[in-house]
Amino acid sequence: MNWTAFWSPIQLSLQVAVLSSIFVFVIGVCVAWSMTRRSFAGKTLLETVFMLPLVLPPTVVGFLLLVMLGRRSWIGKFIEWLSGAPIVFTWWAAVIASVIVAFPLVYQTMKVGFASVERDLEDAARSSGASEWQVFRYITLPSAYRSCLTAFILGFARGLGEFGATLMIAGNIPGRTQTIPTAIYVAVDSGKQTMAWAWTVSIIVISFLLLLLTRSRSE
Repeated sequence: MNWTAFWSPIQLSLQVAVLSSIFVFVIGVCVAWSMTRRSFAGKTLLETVFMLPLVLPPTVVGFLLLVMLGRRSWIGKFIEWLSGAPIVFTWWAAVIASVIVAFPLVYQTMKVGFASVERDLEDAARSSGASEWQVFRYITLPSAYRSCLTAFILGFARGLGEFGATLMIAGNIPGRTQTIPTAIYVAVDSGKQTMAWAWTVSIIVISFLLLLLTRSRSE
């Protein structure tokens, strides 16, 4: 077995999963906290949009991202002007795809956690002179700790296993954008059963440990 070829997709997958889980966690915290504290016209419609990546085929999500971030779009042109290179077919594109597909899971988990926080505790802190940031930092976030931890782990696991959207926007370039799921697909297609099994076992083990951690922290 070529160990360099074996470890490269694993290393890249972990790199993408770590970064995407951090980004989606921060975004999820901000959005979920804001949505649980406010009521406004169109809130249900907006939340439906948030949950769309959960039910849409990953290839559809990838195609939409490709259109929005491609070299012909104004966003793609701006990124290329800023960085000197297009973002599509890079590992950063894989990070973006992972953030988008993981967001519904992270958002919904955090929303449930924030909604379960007792408002009386938050109001008591406010009446004692605490600012909204202090209330969030010392009351809301610690009270929703388990939900936040679960959301982070689920976001990491979802980013680790993303395939369809990643393949559309980041491609499958060995050593550059090839993650474990895309590597398995190519290995099976080319008849390399040993490599396919090795990557399959590795992602099963990693995912199992993540889910086990989630279960242990939620009990």
